[in-house]
Amino acid sequence: MAARVSARHVMVWLLVAAAATCFSCAGAGSVRRAPATRQRLEVQRHLKRLNKQAVKSIKSPDGDIIDCVHISHQPAFDHPFLKNHTIQMRPAFHPEGLLFDESKVASQKKTPSMAQLWHQNGRCPEDTIPIRRTKRDDVLRASSVKRYGKKKHRSIPNPLSIDPDLLNESGHQHAIAYVEGDTYYGAKATINVWEPRIQQSNEFSLSQLWILGGSFGEDLNSIEAGWQVSPDLYGDNNTRLFTYWTSDSYQATGCYNLLCSGFIQINSEIAMGAAIYPLSRYGGSQYDISILVWKDPKEGHWWMQFGNDYVLGYWPSFLFSYLADSASMVEWGGEVVNSEPDGEHTSTEMGSGHFPEEGFGRSSYFRNIQIVDESNNLKAPRGVGTFTEQSNCYDVQTGNSNHWGHFFYYGGPGRNSNCP
Repeated sequence: MAARVSARHVMVWLLVAAAATCFSCAGAGSVRRAPATRQRLEVQRHLKRLNKQAVKSIKSPDGDIIDCVHISHQPAFDHPFLKNHTIQMRPAFHPEGLLFDESKVASQKKTPSMAQLWHQNGRCPEDTIPIRRTKRDDVLRASSVKRYGKKKHRSIPNPLSIDPDLLNESGHQHAIAYVEGDTYYGAKATINVWEPRIQQSNEFSLSQLWILGGSFGEDLNSIEAGWQVSPDLYGDNNTRLFTYWTSDSYQATGCYNLLCSGFIQINSEIAMGAAIYPLSRYGGSQYDISILVWKDPKEGHWWMQFGNDYVLGYWPSFLFSYLADSASMVEWGGEVVNSEPDGEHTSTEMGSGHFPEEGFGRSSYFRNIQIVDESNNLKAPRGVGTFTEQSNCYDVQTGNSNHWGHFFYYGGPGRNSNCP
C-alpha cells in the first residue's frame, strides 16, 4: 500500500513539475514576444488615431481606400491648440494679378484636366473630406511608428551652402530653381506629372515647391506640395499628390499629407496622398497639375489650391515661427533619394527620367512659376537661380516665354556613363 501511495505521489510531483516547466517556458516565450506585442498595440493605437470614423468609404482602382470623414473629425483637430478652432471655410483673400491663361497652352497639346484615380468609383458627400486610409503595412514599413509619415532630417536643397559634403550627407539630390533675398507670401507653379522609376523601395522621387523660412539649421520652417513616388510611404510606385510641413527642420514637427495634426482640409474632392491620373507619356500626351500656396493677409494662415477649382485647406499660422510672418526663400523642382545601392549612384529617375535638353514631351517641366508679394499679388519671380548637386545625374535649365512665363525643364536618369 505504501509503495502504491509513493508511486502516486511521484506521479503527481512529475505532473506538477512538468506544468511548472511549461509555465516557465510560456513565461520565457511571452518575454520574447513582448516587444512584438507592444509594437502591435502601438501600431493599432496609431491606426485608430489616424483612421477616423467614415461616413462613406470608396475603394480606388489602385487598391487605396478613401474614407469620407466629417470635416470636424479630421486629424488636424487632435492638435491641442485646435480643440476650439473654428474652421475657416474659405480664405479671406485670394492672390490677384498675373494668372496665365491656361487656354493659351492649346498649342502645346492641351489635354483634359487632371483627376484622382479614386474618382472613378465615387465622390465624398458635402461636409466630409476624403482621407486615404492608412493600413497596418504602411506603418510597419516606417523605421518606427513615431517616424511614420515623416521625412528624414536634412532633405531640403540649400543652394546657398558652400559645403558640397553637407549637401550630400543625407543622400538627397535635387534639381531646382529658386529665389531668395526678399520676403515671399506664396508661390505657384504648373507641374508636369510623370511616373519616374524608383530603383529600390527606400528611395523616392518627387517634384514640388518649397516655401521656406528661417535658416537651414534646426529652426527651418517649410511648407511643401507637389507629386511624389514613394514605395516606402505608400507601398507602391504610383504618382501621388502630397503636402508636407515642418517647423523644426523635420525633427519633431510636421508630416506628409494628413498623417499628423496640422493641415486643416476643407475640400471634399481631392485626397492628399491619393494617386494622380492620368500621367504624361514619353513622346505622348502631357499632363500637368497646378499648385498655389499663399498666406492669407487677414488671418495669416497658409492656404493651398489645387488646379483652378479646388481650394484644399490651410496650415494655421501658429504651427510656424518664421513662416508666421513670411517666407525668405521659394524653391521649385525635383528631389530624389540616392542611397548608392552597391556603391554606385542610384538609377532612380527624377521627373521623366530624361535630361532637360530633350524638351517638351520628353523632359519634365515646371511652367508659369510665380511668387506672391507683400500686396498679395501673383508676380513673375525676379533673380531666379538654379541648383543641382550633380548635373551629370540630374540637371535643370530655365527659360521664359509668353505662354509659359518663367519655366524650367529638369530631371534625369540618375546613374549613367557620366554619373557613376
